[in-house]
Formats: sequence, structure tokens, C-alpha cells
Amino acid sequence: MFKIRKAKDEQPTAPGQVKIKKKSRVPGVMITQYVEELPDGMTTPDFTRKPIALTIQEGKMAFFRAIVTGNPTPTVTWVRNNGEIDEERYKFAYDSVSGEHQLQMPNVCADQSDTYKCYARNQFGKALVTVTLNVIEIGYKKSKAMKESRTAIRELPEDFKKNLRSTADIEPKEEKKREVDDQFWELLMSADKKDYESICAEYGVTNFRWMLKKLNEKKIQREQEQEKVVEKLCNLKPIELKPTGAAEFELEMSLKDPTSKIFLFKDGVMIPFDVDTEVKHGLKRVGKKFVFSINGVNPEDAGLYQLEIDGVKIFSTELKIPDVDFLVKIQDVKAEEREDAVFQCVLSHPMKKITWMGKSNPVEQGEKYDITTSDDLLIHTLVVKDCLLLDKGIYSAVAGIKSCSAWLIVEGNKDPNMVGKKKARKTTRAGGGGEDLLKVAQEQQEKLQKERDELIAKAKERAEEEAAAEARTEVEDRPEPQPQKQVKVKPETKADVVADSEPIVVEEEMSKPEEPAPAKEEEDVLEEEESVQRKRQRVRTGPLIPETVIDPGVHFTSGLLDVTVVIGTDAELLCKLSREDCDAIWYKDGKEITATEDVNIIKEGTCRKLVIKNCTEEDAGMYKCEADGRKTEAMINVSDPPRINPEDLAEFMKPVTIKAGKDASFKLTFVGREPMKIQWYNDEEELMEETNVKIEKSSSHSRLWLTKCQRRTTGEIKIKIKNECGTVEAITQLNVLDKPTPPQGPVDITESSSSCIEFKWRPPKDSGGCPVADYILERQQIGRNSWQKLGNIGLEPKFRDTDVDHGRKYCYHIRAETDHGISEMIETDDIQAGTKAYPGPPSSPRIVSAFKDCINLAWTAPANTGGTNILGYNVEKRKNGSNLWGMVNAPDEPIKAKQYAVKDVVEGIEYEFRVSAINMSGVGEPSVPSEFVIARDPKKPPGKITDLKVTDSTYTTLSLSWTKPVEEEGVQDEAKGYFVELRPAENPEWGRCNTSPIVMTTYTIVGLKSMAMYWVRVLATNDGGDGEPQELDNYIIAMPPPVRPQFTDRKMKNFMVVRAGNSVRINFNFKASPMPVITWLKDGLPLPKYVTVSNTDTSSQLMIPSSERHDTGIYTIIVKNLVGQETSSVEIRVTDDPKPPGPVELEENVSGTVTVLWTPSPDEKKDDRLHYVVTKHDSVKRTWHTVADHLFNNRFTAVNIMPGRQYKFRIYAKNDMGLSAASESPVWEVKKKKERFSLKLPASKNCNFETPPSFSVPLKMHQSPESYECHISCAVTGNPRPHVTWYKDNISLNTNTNYYITNTCGVCSMLILNVGPKDSGDYTAVAENYLGRAECSTKLVVKD
Repeated sequence: MFKIRKAKDEQPTAPGQVKIKKKSRVPGVMITQYVEELPDGMTTPDFTRKPIALTIQEGKMAFFRAIVTGNPTPTVTWVRNNGEIDEERYKFAYDSVSGEHQLQMPNVCADQSDTYKCYARNQFGKALVTVTLNVIEIGYKKSKAMKESRTAIRELPEDFKKNLRSTADIEPKEEKKREVDDQFWELLMSADKKDYESICAEYGVTNFRWMLKKLNEKKIQREQEQEKVVEKLCNLKPIELKPTGAAEFELEMSLKDPTSKIFLFKDGVMIPFDVDTEVKHGLKRVGKKFVFSINGVNPEDAGLYQLEIDGVKIFSTELKIPDVDFLVKIQDVKAEEREDAVFQCVLSHPMKKITWMGKSNPVEQGEKYDITTSDDLLIHTLVVKDCLLLDKGIYSAVAGIKSCSAWLIVEGNKDPNMVGKKKARKTTRAGGGGEDLLKVAQEQQEKLQKERDELIAKAKERAEEEAAAEARTEVEDRPEPQPQKQVKVKPETKADVVADSEPIVVEEEMSKPEEPAPAKEEEDVLEEEESVQRKRQRVRTGPLIPETVIDPGVHFTSGLLDVTVVIGTDAELLCKLSREDCDAIWYKDGKEITATEDVNIIKEGTCRKLVIKNCTEEDAGMYKCEADGRKTEAMINVSDPPRINPEDLAEFMKPVTIKAGKDASFKLTFVGREPMKIQWYNDEEELMEETNVKIEKSSSHSRLWLTKCQRRTTGEIKIKIKNECGTVEAITQLNVLDKPTPPQGPVDITESSSSCIEFKWRPPKDSGGCPVADYILERQQIGRNSWQKLGNIGLEPKFRDTDVDHGRKYCYHIRAETDHGISEMIETDDIQAGTKAYPGPPSSPRIVSAFKDCINLAWTAPANTGGTNILGYNVEKRKNGSNLWGMVNAPDEPIKAKQYAVKDVVEGIEYEFRVSAINMSGVGEPSVPSEFVIARDPKKPPGKITDLKVTDSTYTTLSLSWTKPVEEEGVQDEAKGYFVELRPAENPEWGRCNTSPIVMTTYTIVGLKSMAMYWVRVLATNDGGDGEPQELDNYIIAMPPPVRPQFTDRKMKNFMVVRAGNSVRINFNFKASPMPVITWLKDGLPLPKYVTVSNTDTSSQLMIPSSERHDTGIYTIIVKNLVGQETSSVEIRVTDDPKPPGPVELEENVSGTVTVLWTPSPDEKKDDRLHYVVTKHDSVKRTWHTVADHLFNNRFTAVNIMPGRQYKFRIYAKNDMGLSAASESPVWEVKKKKERFSLKLPASKNCNFETPPSFSVPLKMHQSPESYECHISCAVTGNPRPHVTWYKDNISLNTNTNYYITNTCGVCSMLILNVGPKDSGDYTAVAENYLGRAECSTKLVVKD
């Protein structure tokens, strides 16, 4: 047996290996790296698709899928926490194409429920994924498991009922330990409250209070995670299928970091997507709106889709694809004008609603369309009411990912007396499925009902068995009375369908105060859910779990199924019993069956088989298998469909090739039950008996004769044989050889010079069944009667004639030649040897007027005449919907004038025209076609438009929309276009915005004057003239919709440092409507005159041409309009390179120290941010290093001054622009004195050097800008050395980590690292020793 070690046995690390934990891009994957650095090109294992948790019903196929990556290729192993993985119950599979590893569990059992782990290992590391398998027990196996558990409990010394009570003693808060699939919570967090009940029912959750409490906790946790990456998240729309075959889900969100990466997962597997919406998975982003699309949805796309940003889950939605198909598809409908058309279809499973499409657009219930559904939700109907010619097109029905389409063909009124008149509405309907469709739906409904009844019967049978077992054990095991507590069992949902499909939930009613009510926003949901639960409750009598189970005896684990076999083949019936040691008896139509030569009864383990060899029609009937009083039945149907001998079929399928005019014969033999319908087809067109077609039919064969076959007969020959048992088809090919058709024009002239003519043509449309072998040409010089044979020119359909005279014209005949003859000839136009200069196209013909029998055209001459005079014009016409142009004038009678009356028209037909010019070289290119015009008498002007409104506006544009006027026969005709007219309020005259009529019912007026008032009106027009104009109810102002001022800069500066003398520019972008009033202030006061401000509709700029120090301050912009106002400020600090400090002096106050004093920099009073930096030079180290920074006073005490060394100090002034030049001190040196040692002992005196504390250098008042460092220092003397404590507003600061406090040789300093508004206040230094106490205070002011 193949065994794998358990998951809890960890593999030890080899000597020299390390364990480095890495993070995978796929959540839930743990990666361990064995080496510190990976070699080039090598990677640790990782999962691109991880296995997902699975909950499955017992007896079905369970499997986990995983796809791994890594270099070298990792080895994949599977383990489980409790138990072994053996080859008998588990199968390992690997797909080399997709790289997918599978762990398969056929016929999964309850004892396989466990936690499984998947390892991917190579020499550089390993990757681990953990996944859970839950198996739901059903039927007798579940009862058996319950029996075993009860047997185990009886062996324990404790009573089971006591254990049951102790379980009930658990407080309700312990219910939070229940674990449900993560997918369940993901769906709830992204769903509406109205969908909670359906999701809970799907996952078997019945305790709604616990669910809501747990859901709120998870929502709070999720929101806290989302706040890290998303500022705002709203308008979450779950995934839904579109009629186009795609699926979409969308949401609106604002990202904190625009560069954050967005990931999309399906069932835990990351899937790539692109901004191109045409790929499989696409992303479309419009502002804050994100739309994710799945194109070409198929069943494999179903699953849970999750959106993550930088590892944080944002949105989850599940795509469910309905398992439905069309049993009857919609059919083409041919309806007359003003008649209703009906489309109907039948589905395989009930659906409340399907999607109807009309000409690629969704169709909704309304005045034009009527959408209905039958009571059984199987028949869906679309009625197109009052069909018009415009309704012609393709209509579709979409159910899930399945769809079907059909044409609606609308026939117009053919009565010439009704032309131009509106036909009366008809009450008849065209299309519809009729009784056949109802019969199919009824059969499907009966089939579905039968399946439901079988499920209910099985459930009731199991429930009766359990009830019987409980009744037998009720006397033996009665629960002890417990007056303090009452145990009640929550009912199972849908108990009438599957009795054991839900677990039993035990609740307890105790005499204690009620728990507090849920949150206010959940009360409505809880009340509704509790009422639903009360409706589902059922009362269980007797003990909760009986202690004994009666053996149910032998039963069928798998019943017989109906079988349909073809006559002469074997039929097999199979069933399975619960035991092997039981005999089964077979019956046919109530009579017992015994084994014979043609009937075999087989017993294999628990399987029982009945095999009937060479079935005949007498073998059809109802068969029954009975064992130990249990029985199962099935029907054997013997069919005799048409069948063809394979050898005869192979002979029939050989292609038949004949010459034109010859006969062809086809014969095929077959067998099958009569009567049979035999049909012959030629290229899908059914052949009927006629002069050239003879068909012979009998019960065993059929023959087809085709006499005097023509080339058009070539194609597929098919015979279709059908009886009540089935249909069979056979196909062969007929090839009729004939001479080719003429070569195809037009002949294109590729070269026409004085010495050569070259032209080409297209090969024949039909080569007669053989390839073209050659082309034969003849030439005639214009003016001569003889034709010159040029002979065979080869296979290529082109010719180059070099034997020509300049200026001469030639005509050519072209024929194609094959093995079966020579085609008819095609004649070219006259080709002139020499450079041709054809005229250019004239202007597009203009419709001057139109009547039912005449249409007047006019045009202008072409700009390019080809260098010669225009000899005339050719006019061509084409009907709407046709591809063929026809000449209006005779080819040899060109039109001399630039206008023409076309009289060859048919009333009511729509035409378009084009014109081509003619010169000495020939006919030039045709013009652009004219507009379509209908041959009819002038129309009546249209009526007024309706619903005129403004849809959008800006300072320079105005967008309008309206509804077309109503057409009334004899009063006002249909509108052909529209004119938009505009009038300023101060001008009484109207002006048209468009010079030609527009067809659309929307228009945008441009070039308006900002904030000006205008009157607007729209009028409809057609060939009969202009209709009555429709004005807006009030004047409009050229401005956008009112918008409160709002700054649009993503990052606005609030602080700037500028060198004195440089220019200052501050830009603010905003949006506001109407135009706002913009005000700038400096420190709350108006700006100086030399400061300039430039404003536009969406921005404002402040500029100081040459800044000075006095320009430092806070500048504020105020943007205000009628809707509101918005303000923003920026601090500008104008400074310059600081001037150096004055002379430097050195003093020694304490041995081993030196005090450095200097004269302040001249800029100290001008710049409150100026401070000093002190550097020191040592004659031994010979380097300069900084000993003090951020000094706001003019002295510094240097310590650790060594005798015998020379010291120099440099003082720098520093501000926001940088350092000044240095002021250097004189050299300081304390010489070493070497004296002879002598000792004189003076008379001893009692000397006391102890002194109370005192401040030799007091604290100074400080002003510091916000976000800067601040140093506060003083000097303290006293003996013994005083203890110094700092206070702020009487609160000790010595233990506060926000302040850095030092005491060096009596110099006490406190550093505030990052000054803020909260640091303003009074600071006090208190020095204490046992002789006394001294205080010194100062004040710190923090500037904004």
C-alpha cells in the first residue's frame, strides 16, 4: 500500500540549511526557503492555483486541484492530518498540458472528512497549502454511523443523557465556535440584507442571531483592513449575466494610493485581467467607478470572484450559471404589417424570467412588447405588437449562457390602392408554438414532478425508518425529568424533501433574564428571520437520539433504470443490494424469469444483473427485481430504427463524377420498422418527382435517378430515412463536369502607354469542375472589322500587349479554356494606347424636387475635367437595399446639361443617384451618391416636437434633447430632420445653429457667450416643408449646473520657502459654477499692489515678481459663488543666505571648559528661524566637527577641554536657505605647568564648600515655528550637585520621551524634537539639593 507520512510529522532541516519564511502572492500559501540567496534563474515553489475548501455529499466524487510553479520543477505531495492516504481510496492525477495536480476521492465517505495539506518541494524550499474537506452523511449510512456512535457511548461509564444535558448547559455565547466555509462569510459581507436568508438556506445555517453577530464582527474587521488602502467604497453591484454573453460586476471606490495594485481571484486563484474590455477578463475604469467584465462566459467561469487591493479583500461575489437549456427554440415568424408576432420557447428547468433581445437591444415589457411566462415557468413568450416594417430583424431569447435566435419578417402592404395610406390594425397573430409546444412543456413538467416525487418518497421512507427505530427504543431509554431546564430541538429546514439534510440544533430555555435585544438596525431582520424559523419548526417526540437501532434489513442501494436497446443487440439491467448474501428473483410483466441461453442472470457481490441477448420485440416490457421483500422496476424498450449496412454505406459515400448531359444513379439498402419516410436532398433542397428526377422507394432500398444532369446539379446528395424509432442519414457527392463560365469583369487597365496596353480580369466564377488550363484572346483595332487572334496566353488572368500604335483604340475578347471545353467570351471596353486622363467625379446630385413619377436632379461639373471638354454625363440610380446600379440615360446618349429629370421611377420606391462625367478618354469616376429620396408627391410638413429639454450646459455649450413629432395621416407627415434655432435675449431675430437638417433628436449648441441669456427653439422638417417650432418654457443662461466651489488639486502645498529676489507663483485649480468671485488675502489683509493675480474659469494664480523678506506671511484664497465658498491657505517664507555672526570671544569660567561668545548676526532680528551652528577644531585631531546646532542664543560652553591642546571655534548662522560664512575664534590653549613637587601642610581649617542651588544663566523666552526643533537651556551651580527637574504647566517632563533632557557640568538643556501647538506654554526648571531649592521659568510660543 502506498502511504504518505502524516502532516504533523515535520521534515527536519538538513545541516547547513536555513528556514526563511516568504510571502506568496496567493493568500493562504506558506513558503519556506532553504538557502539564504537563490541562484540566478532558480525560484522556490509557489502555488498559482491553490486547492479550495470543499463540502460535498457522501458517495460523490471529491477532488482538490492545485497548480504549482518553481525552478527546478517542484514535487507535489498530499497528506492528511488524521489518517493515511492510500491508493485504494485516493487517486493522484497530473495533467501535463495545464500543469494541474489533482487529489481525487471517488465515492467519498464520511471518515475522509479531514484537513488536507498539499506540499510543493524542490531543493531550494517548499510551499504549503491547507484545505478542509467536509462530507455530508445521508440515508442509511448516516443511521449506521449514529448507531456506532451510540454503541461507543454505551461502553462509557457516563450516561449519554447526562452528556446531552451538559452540552445544553453551554452558554449561547459559545456558539461563536461554529465554523462555516469562508465563502459563506465572503458572500454575506458583499450581499444585501434581503439576500441573507437565501444564502443561509444554501449553506444550512439556521441560527440567524449567531450569524448576524458573527457577521458584524467580520464586517468591522474587514472595514478596518479596507481603511488602509481605500478611502471610500460604495455602490457594490454583484455579478450578473448580460444578454451579450458576458458577465459584469461593478463598484465605486477611492484609492488612498493611486499606484496600488488590484488583483482578481476566482475560487482563490489569481486570474489576469486587462484594461481592454475585449479580452477574457477586462477592467473598465471611469473616474471612481470600476467595472470588471468576463467575456464569453462558459460553465467553467462559475465560482466565487474576489477583488483584492494590496492583499486586502475589498469585494466578493459569486457567479452562478443556471443549468438550463432550450427544449424548443424560437422559430422564424412571418407576419403581415399591423399584425402581432409571437415568439415562444420551452426551457428544460423552470425560470422566472429570461432575457429577450430585439435587433441586439434588450426588450422590456411595454406598449410595444408583451412578455409572459406560463404557470410552470417553462414556456416563455414574446409578443411584438402592431408589427411595422421597422420591426423586421433578428430576435433572441437568452437563458443563462444559452440562447436561440429567429427572424421576424414583416410583409408590407402589396395593394397598390393602399400605397401611402396607413393600414388598419389587425387582430390576428403570427407565429407561436401551438399544441406541440404545450405538449413538450407538459412532458417536461411531468418529468420534473416525477423527479421531485421520487425525492420526496425517498425522504419519507427514510423518515419512517428513523421514526420506527425511535419508537422501539423509546421505552428502553427515556430521558430523566429535568424541571429546571427544557431542551427543545430546532426543526430541520425542508424536512419534507430530505429528512436528514440538516443537523439537529439543540437550544436551551432556562429561568434566567433575557439577553439584551440586538442592535436597532438588525431588529427588523431578526424579527423576520425568527418568524421564518418558527414556521419551519417541527415537534420531535421521544428521545433525542435512541440508544438502539433496528437492522433495516436488505435494501437496494442502486435501483434499476429504464433501458432502450436496438433490436438484435444485448440489453442489460443492473441493480445493487446492501448485502451480498441475498438472492434476487427477476420478473417480466409479473412472470418469473429463469436463466436460458438468451437470458443470463448474474450475481457479482452486491450487484445483480439481467442480460438479454439478441433482443427482439417480444423482449420489451416491465422487468422487476425482488429481494427480501424489496423490489425495483424498470422498462426495456426495443426499438427498430432505420439502419444501413456499413459496406453499403461506404459504397454509397464514394463521390460520383459525370459529364454534363449524362445520367447519375444512387442506390442504398437499409432495414428498419415500417412505415419509413424516405427523402432525397440535393444541397439541402428536397428532390421531388419530376422530368429529370426519378425516385424509387421500397421497404428495403431506395434509388435516385438524375437524368441529363447540368452543372448546377453539382453538390451534396443526401438520403434521409425516418421512422418512429429514429432517423438515419447518408451523404455523398455529385460532381457534374462542364465547360467553364466566361471570365469575370470588370477588366482593370493597369497600364496604357504609347507602346503597351496591360490589363487584368478575374477568373471564371465556375470553372466547370476542372481547373482553368489557359486563356484565349482576340484583338480588334477600333475602325476595322477583322479580329486578330492572339492565341493562348497562359494561366494568369492578365495580358500585356506591346504591339500597339499610339493613340489607337483596341478591343479584346477573352475566353477561358479547360479540359472540358472553352467558355463564352467576355469583351473589354475600348482601350486607347496612350495616357488616359479621365475626368474627376462631379458633385453629389442634389434633389431639386420629387414626385411619384419624376425626380429632378442637379449637379455641378467636376473640378478636374481631364484636360479636355466634358462631352456629357451619365446618371445612375439604385434602389434602397440593392447593390446594383442601373443607367438612367442610354449609354450612347450622354446628358449634356447639369440637370436631369428621372422619370423611370416607381411610386413608393426609395432611390439614390450618382453622376459620372465623360470626356475624350472615357467615363470618369462616379460621384458620391445622393440622399435617398422616395418617388412620391410632396409631403405635408411635420408637427411640433415634444418633450424639449436641456440635458447639459457649460459656459459655451448647451445640449438639448426632444421627442419626434407624432405622424398623423393626411395632417402631418413624418419628420425627416430638425433645425435648432437660437436667439439672444436682446436680439429679436432667430438664427439657425445647423445649416442642414439633423436626423438625431439631440443637439449641442456651441460658441455661446458665458453667462448670457438665450431663447431656444426646435422645429421639424421634411420634404413638405418646416413644421411649427417648439420653444423652451423659459430662457436659459450659458453656464454649467450650479456647483459648490471645490479645489481639484490632489496635493496642495501649504508651505513654501523662497529666496529673496526670486519670483513667487502659487496656483490653485478648482471647479465651481457659476463663475466664482476669487479673493486673495495676506495675513487676513488685502494684497499689496505689486502682487498680481490671474484668474480663469477653473484656476487662479498669485505672482510676486521679486519677493522681499517682508512678503513672508500666510496667503489665503477664497473662492465664492452663489452655492457656497471654499478657502485654502499657504505659508510663504521669503529669506536669503544668512550673514555671518560678529566677532567671537572665548572665556574660561570652569576648569576644563571654555565658553564661546559671539556677536549676533545682523539677520537675527529679521528671521525668527535663524539659529547658530558651532564647530570645533582640535590640534591633535586636526578636523572640524560640529559640537552644537540649533542654538538660538549667542553663547556656548564647550567641555572636555584638554590642557596642552590648541582649540579653534567657528560660528555659522543658519536658516532655511543654508549656512552663512564662518566667524572664527582666536586660538585657545591651556598650557601644562610642570612644577617641582613640594608639600607644605598649612594649618588645617574647617572649610565648607557646600552652597544651595542657583541659576548662573537663567532660561530665555523662546518662539519656535511648528514642526521645528526647539532647545531650551540654562546653567545651574550648587554643592552638592543639584538635581534638576523640568516642568511644563506644573507637570514633570523628566520621564516624558517626547523631550530630550541633559545635564552636563551644570549646563541643563531640554530638546523638543517636533514642536507642535500642544507644546506652547510655561516651562520651569527646578534645581534642588538638601541645602535649598531654586526655580527658573520661561515661556514657549509656537507659531503656525
